[in-house]
Amino acid sequence: MSLTHCPRNRGKPKVKGIFISNTELDKNGRDYLRTHGGIRFIGKQELADTFISAERVTRVAKPMVFDISGHEASTYVVDKTQKAVIAPLKASELIRMDGISNQALFAFNVRGPLGKTQVNRDIAESVRDKSRHKLFPLFHNGITVIAEKVDATEDEITVKNYYVVNGCQSLSELYNNGSHITDNLRVLVKLIEIETSSGLSEIVTTFSNNQNGVKARDFKSNNRIQIRLQNEVEQKYGSEFHFEIKRGEDNKGRKTLTNELAGLYLLAFDLKRPWDTHRKYQIFEDEHAAVFGRPVVTADRVILCELLAGRVQSAIGKLNNTLFAKYALSRFLVLYILRLILEADALGKKVIAAPEAYIAGLKQRTALAKAVDKVLQDIVIDLNAELAQVAEDFDYRGRLRDEDWVKTLSHRIVADHAKLVSRGRIGSFEHDFEEARKSTRAVGMVRKKKRH
Repeated sequence: MSLTHCPRNRGKPKVKGIFISNTELDKNGRDYLRTHGGIRFIGKQELADTFISAERVTRVAKPMVFDISGHEASTYVVDKTQKAVIAPLKASELIRMDGISNQALFAFNVRGPLGKTQVNRDIAESVRDKSRHKLFPLFHNGITVIAEKVDATEDEITVKNYYVVNGCQSLSELYNNGSHITDNLRVLVKLIEIETSSGLSEIVTTFSNNQNGVKARDFKSNNRIQIRLQNEVEQKYGSEFHFEIKRGEDNKGRKTLTNELAGLYLLAFDLKRPWDTHRKYQIFEDEHAAVFGRPVVTADRVILCELLAGRVQSAIGKLNNTLFAKYALSRFLVLYILRLILEADALGKKVIAAPEAYIAGLKQRTALAKAVDKVLQDIVIDLNAELAQVAEDFDYRGRLRDEDWVKTLSHRIVADHAKLVSRGRIGSFEHDFEEARKSTRAVGMVRKKKRH
């Protein structure tokens, strides 16, 4: 059941039943619903059309055979379904594994290729220096592979349904420098056989990546919430945005919005805690569920926050105090003030509650941006007035992390804005949005006439 508000009796809840089924209605069911407006039916087709997957393809199905003749492999047996085989495998064979070029092989690795880092440059240098090839296993940490099946004989190892959980950087560099590889270059590889349904694979992935240089964010790259959100952004806004949940992902030329930045926006705008945004690591630790796990956190909401934050970034460049303007937490303060003003406005409440209606279409999004810019102009004027009164040794870094100071300043600016709106000195957000929408519509009509 869902609770809605009856337009005639504002504030009084109206109960509406929602019947969900994995089949479609027959004629009797459709006739019944026509006479009972208090029930909404959701059938198989609507469920399929609106479903957002929280899964990704993780395994490479094509078997791979490695030649280990002349070398020993070590096998550690846990039980009849779990074992590990460690062997020095030819780099020339490793780079022939499916899924390297399109990164499918590393779907469960906590990071994608990170480009020309110092570590990756060192690996590439070692690959190009053929005198080091036999020495490679002595100074390289190795690669970890999880597979559904690992079969080892004296001369070869066969793996089926596999993926790499540690060693993305190394394997990518080997692949990129394949022309320099000789048969002397071998890599120590741990091949772990685990049942597909086993939860142990997640533990192996986490612990094998528990090393310096791996961030809390990296360990959430395979989280179902993050995968679902990435899939939804791809489905609805994929022509414009790439929602990055794993460092090193290919954005295919689109604008990248990282889940780290999206989390900070949600913390400041949705949870209204801009003073906590300096502790960004918490977004992927204790605060992950609070920030990302709420039902309202959809692709529409993160793109709304991205749009608003972009307008904020442009606006704070007009602050007179340049040090304050350039400090990272300042934009989250302004985003928070913007939230307080929007939620006090009739239309602003609708934008917060149902962002898809205002950002999915270009005309609506353009009108929204113009209306937000007007609000931000007023916020900047008030902030300039407030900052003009502070002493030269004003500790803006400390103040922006001070909840009491941020709340006091923000509510003072919001109260002044509400006062100016009520006196007709400035337009409300709703008024500015309607004016912007009319302007956008008029420009569209002029362009249409010119084309004809």
